[in-house]
Amino acid sequence: MSNSIDLNSPPPNHNYSIKVDPKETDGERKVRLFKDVALFLVAIGFVILLAFLCYSTLTSSATTPEEKKWAMSIISGAAGGIIGYLIRK
Repeated sequence: MSNSIDLNSPPPNHNYSIKVDPKETDGERKVRLFKDVALFLVAIGFVILLAFLCYSTLTSSATTPEEKKWAMSIISGAAGGIIGYLIRK
């Protein structure tokens, strides 16, 4: 049995793809990791700010019931997203 594949006549229902990636240098890796961590921290900060604003809206006596409904919807959506992420479905 041969271990080679004839690319001129592939078997039916098969696709072939070739990908060539350059090797990542240490400098590129550090920049990529810094960008990933910075984006993660900004996203976490935004979520914390949003949660704080929603909580303060819910606990304030000066807000209207309509504003409290919006805050509850945002908190419910965020909680569902976090639970979905943790369960990974």
